[in-house]
Amino acid sequence: MERFDYREALKKIPHKPGVYQYWDANNELMYIGKAKDLRNRVSSYFVKDNQLNGKTRMLVSKIRNITFTLVDTEIDAWLLENSMIKKHQPRYNINLKDDKTYPWIIIKNENFPRIFWTRKIIRDGSKYLGPYGSVGMMHTILDLIRETYPLRTCTLPLTRANIDAGKFKVCLEYQLGNCKGPCQNFQTEEDYQKNLDEIINILNGKTGAVVRALKNDMDAAVANLDFELAHRLKTKYDVLEKYQSKSTVVNSSITDVDVFSIASEEKYAFVNFLKVMNGTITQTQTIELKKKLDESDEELLSFAISEFRQRYNSHSKEIIVPFDLELDDPTIKFTVPKLGEKKKLLDLSQKNVIFFKTERIDQYEKLNPDVKIDRLLTQMMKDLRMNQLPRHIECFDNSNFQGKYPVSAIVVFKNARPSKKDYRFFNVKTVEGPNDFATMEEAVFRRYKRTLDEGSELPQLIIIDGGKGQLSSALKSLKLLGIEKQVTVIGIAKRLEELFYPGDQYPMYLDKKSETLKIIQQLRDEAHRFGITAHRKKRDKGTLVTELELIPGIGKTTADKLLKFFRSVKKIKEATEEELLEVVNLKQAKAVLEYFSKSN
Repeated sequence: MERFDYREALKKIPHKPGVYQYWDANNELMYIGKAKDLRNRVSSYFVKDNQLNGKTRMLVSKIRNITFTLVDTEIDAWLLENSMIKKHQPRYNINLKDDKTYPWIIIKNENFPRIFWTRKIIRDGSKYLGPYGSVGMMHTILDLIRETYPLRTCTLPLTRANIDAGKFKVCLEYQLGNCKGPCQNFQTEEDYQKNLDEIINILNGKTGAVVRALKNDMDAAVANLDFELAHRLKTKYDVLEKYQSKSTVVNSSITDVDVFSIASEEKYAFVNFLKVMNGTITQTQTIELKKKLDESDEELLSFAISEFRQRYNSHSKEIIVPFDLELDDPTIKFTVPKLGEKKKLLDLSQKNVIFFKTERIDQYEKLNPDVKIDRLLTQMMKDLRMNQLPRHIECFDNSNFQGKYPVSAIVVFKNARPSKKDYRFFNVKTVEGPNDFATMEEAVFRRYKRTLDEGSELPQLIIIDGGKGQLSSALKSLKLLGIEKQVTVIGIAKRLEELFYPGDQYPMYLDKKSETLKIIQQLRDEAHRFGITAHRKKRDKGTLVTELELIPGIGKTTADKLLKFFRSVKKIKEATEEELLEVVNLKQAKAVLEYFSKSN
């Protein structure tokens, strides 16, 4: 394969802002990126190879040509990158999962313009407002307009010549009061245009200005004793004021801002956009982005901001974001609010994006259960600082009663689910008295000695129920077997849910709501339950056998025979000599009868 000489390519790239493109051996466009300094950005792909993730290294290995486009500013590069990605959709770029055609409200370019909604944009001079991410919100606004402003809905060519010639007659909409009859000169173009101007203000979020103007007109009508007009204006005023009260979410001093927030997963990211005008949210939408090269939240959010501002034709001078972005443009102010009304707006956006993400992931994982498992395991791998997915996890727990009947239980989870057929428990053999550390050491050694002898696969993660002492004991056995570096082993202490790592002085704490901690707790609780069950069985059996062994001439083997045959001590007490002789000899039968006759 022909080797690409990136050093020669870099010499041709200037230290200027622009957009770069990577091409493969088949001259296919693989990736588009933006940069404040093209040469520095492109060279970072080659000189920092050891810091790149697997997908990026694969991309770099396929590069056979680099082209670039110079622009004046970083913001220009940002916008150009977005439009080029949408046009060419390179394999390694962020994928915008957006196959919808969003609706717009159109003010038709015609005499006495109609207002309606459409999904198709025709470049005929008409004015388009939107797009609207929520169809419901769009219809609410249109219903408000129809309720408040009588406009024509017909498609008649209302030219001045046609109207003056008397070619048209008013229809039922006029009789119902939904239209003022411009087709028969019952409404002037000036009056119709005044209504349109108010509607445009409402659609642009300037409802307050319209309400104030209506209030002035209403007061003037009352002063002129025109109570019929005052009543009509009052009806319109009430409708708009009610709509405004529902729409306003922040202080009206926030006049024109864009608000963005992001929520990321392993393979996807979700970005919410709120358009705020005069304290009113006029647009809102959430989009889904599919990651290709493990892009950072900063890269994803920058891409989404460019996409939304182009889509909604936004020219807001202030953009509210959850963290600082490396975008330098004197015409735009990026704000990361900590308190106040702007922080409330950011919180509202964040609430929307988290809800959207949760709903979308839940829906997707219901259809694809394996995806949920992979996501959980990937999150566990990250949280627990592992280098492989914990598909096979084993958890140890010890149980004893005042140092007697010690049992060590092992539960197994495979793909984040209990694998009960693989549960085991060990009757401790080498430990005398209540020594939890030595019991753990024996159980771990016996478990993995057998695993190695049988050639079975080791788990990726071992969890020890206990603190540093139990963890050290388990690690001692793993070192004896020479497998301490092949598995990740952690201890969990019950009181504060602390996670301990070998050789780490301080514990690690996971978020109490994290799915990783929930799975670890489930393993710990399952190991405890299974251990208690095994311990009780052993303890009950041991207690019964001990009582029979108190009888002179009855040893452990004979006691086991009697219990196996009669099932309980109560039935042994009630047995006749003939029944006892079916299991033991005459001397032993007489001893049993004599013992229980004395105890009664």
